[in-house]
Amino acid sequence: MVDVKYTPAPSEPSPSDPPPSYTTASAQPTPSTISASLPSRGPPIPRPPLPLELPALSMLRGKRVVLASASPRRKQLLAQIGLTQLETIPSPLPEDLPHTLAPFEYVLQTATRKAQAVYAQEINNEAKGEPALVLAADTVVVSASGMILEKPRSEREHVAMLRRGSGGWHKVFTAVAVMRPLESLREPGYAMETIVEETAVKFDQAAVTDDLITAYVKTREGADKAGGYGIQGIGSILIEKIDGSFDNVVGLPLRATLQLIEKVVTHDEEEEDEAAAGVYDDEEDD
Repeated sequence: MVDVKYTPAPSEPSPSDPPPSYTTASAQPTPSTISASLPSRGPPIPRPPLPLELPALSMLRGKRVVLASASPRRKQLLAQIGLTQLETIPSPLPEDLPHTLAPFEYVLQTATRKAQAVYAQEINNEAKGEPALVLAADTVVVSASGMILEKPRSEREHVAMLRRGSGGWHKVFTAVAVMRPLESLREPGYAMETIVEETAVKFDQAAVTDDLITAYVKTREGADKAGGYGIQGIGSILIEKIDGSFDNVVGLPLRATLQLIEKVVTHDEEEEDEAAAGVYDDEEDD
């Protein structure tokens, strides 16, 4: 395992305001022409970058893209690649799969069920029309002993959860499921791609004392997060290093998710039909 020193990411500006065009920016008055008449207001607020010009993302603009999750972290991460007009529709299914499943299988099944439930609910939405894309995810933290840790249900459980992690390394598993309807009537009527990402996280054993854990729990930052901490917030003080994707620990491996979106959106139905026809012809010849 390669040790990667963790450095907290800087806070990102809101993606709601587009950056100015080059022509607009060049037409603005220079500081020398306005400094005499306007009071100093500090440095300018940084603008977000221009959106990624990728074919798959361009095909989704102006269409229904549904995030089957209430997680604000996942919504913020997807906004970074340009998916800012998301509908958030959490899955109605209970997350009650047995913890006897392997963590990889647990998150994969949970994310897949979430996506399928919201897809089935929205595919015949007469008011809004069918979604162009449904995306779901599930994240769990797994202790060094192999125990699956989800969101803490009480302050006492929260403290105990962080103490389990304070002994050293633990793992974060996130599964992502992406679906879109097919234009053909071929079963099952949709294209789906899934992935499971794994990241190892190490708490700082010397620094993470009982007093620090108690103080962190009192902030309530980790109360709604798998494993009981937020690596992108105050919870970064608990972390010594990570091995793997930082975004995965936040709740959505962004690079892998973009690859899934591209694969599903550019899914070639004609190639599948030709392949299926070839198999059918071979069976007839036999």
